[in-house]
Amino acid sequence: MNDSILNSIKKLLGIDNQYEHFDQDIILAINTELNVLNQLGVGPEEGFKIEDSESKWSDFVGDRKDLEMIKTAVHMRTKLLFDPPQNSFLVDILNKQLAEIEWRIDAQQIAVKKEDE
Repeated sequence: MNDSILNSIKKLLGIDNQYEHFDQDIILAINTELNVLNQLGVGPEEGFKIEDSESKWSDFVGDRKDLEMIKTAVHMRTKLLFDPPQNSFLVDILNKQLAEIEWRIDAQQIAVKKEDE
């Protein structure tokens, strides 16, 4: 789980890690979703953002078991903001899938809080 947030999202977008021309645009999109997830209770209470490829998933999620779902949400949001599909039907599908994943992350967060009480 020590892989770079930026590099893993670039890989999912089909961009080579060595190609850094779009890094700032991708980082902006990643940070947008990290902020949304933080509002759902994921990540450090004080918030979290990446600035380069040094930030790791474990820095954001700690030892959570739903890392793959979190990665999927970050990938989908980044795809929608950075390189959205040209077909509006596909954009709609991505938005619906992202909304469901964020709902599931929120529901899991609520369940964990209830267990801790």
